[in-house]
Amino acid sequence: MNILIVYCHPSKKSFTYQVFDRLLNGLKTSGHKVTVSDLYEMNFQSDMSETEYEREGFANLEKQLPNDILNEHRKIQESDCIIFIYPVWWSDCPAKLKGWFDRVYSVGYAYGYDSVGNKQIKMKKQKLGLVLCTAGHPNEFLDEVGIAESMRNVMIDDRLGQRFENKQMIILGGTLDIDKVKENHLTKAYEIGENIENYSAQHRV
Repeated sequence: MNILIVYCHPSKKSFTYQVFDRLLNGLKTSGHKVTVSDLYEMNFQSDMSETEYEREGFANLEKQLPNDILNEHRKIQESDCIIFIYPVWWSDCPAKLKGWFDRVYSVGYAYGYDSVGNKQIKMKKQKLGLVLCTAGHPNEFLDEVGIAESMRNVMIDDRLGQRFENKQMIILGGTLDIDKVKENHLTKAYEIGENIENYSAQHRV
C-alpha cells in the first residue's frame, strides 16, 4: 500500500517522534511504500495568504495554487492511506497541522461545488485515514471530560469526513507518566505499522 504520513512535531527528542519512528519501522517491515510530509522539517507555511483566501472565500478557481500545496495534492493522489501523527496541544493538533488542512484542503479539490451545484471534489478517496496522537493526560481522563470525543468529532467527522473509506483515531495518552506507558505505546505503534492493512479492515466506520 502507498502510505502518506503527515507528521507534525518540532522536536526529534520528543516521544511523538519515537512513536513516528516506530510506526515507520513497522510499515517498512511489512513492505509498504511510505512518503512523509514532516511539516516542521519542511517549514510548512501554516498561514493562508491573502491570494489563497480570495481563491477560497470567493471560490475563484482561476487563481493558481502555490507549489507547496500542489506538492501535497500530488502526494495525496499517489497514496492509498494517510496517517496523521501529532501531539495533543490544548485539546487539538498543533497549528502547523491545522494550517495543513486549511491550505491543502483547497476549494475545488477537497470540497466545493460548480456553478450548477454539482460537487467539485478531485481529492482521491483514501482506503484508510488513521490519526495517531500522543497526549499527556490518560485516555480515561480525556474521555471523562469530553476532550477525546471533541477531538474525534473534529478530526474524524470533519477533517477526514467522507474523504476516507475507513477512519480511526488512536490516542496514546498518559505520557505525563512516560515510564508507565512508553513501551506499550511504542509496541502498539510498531504493530499498527506492521499490520496496517488488517488494521484498516478491522476498524471500518
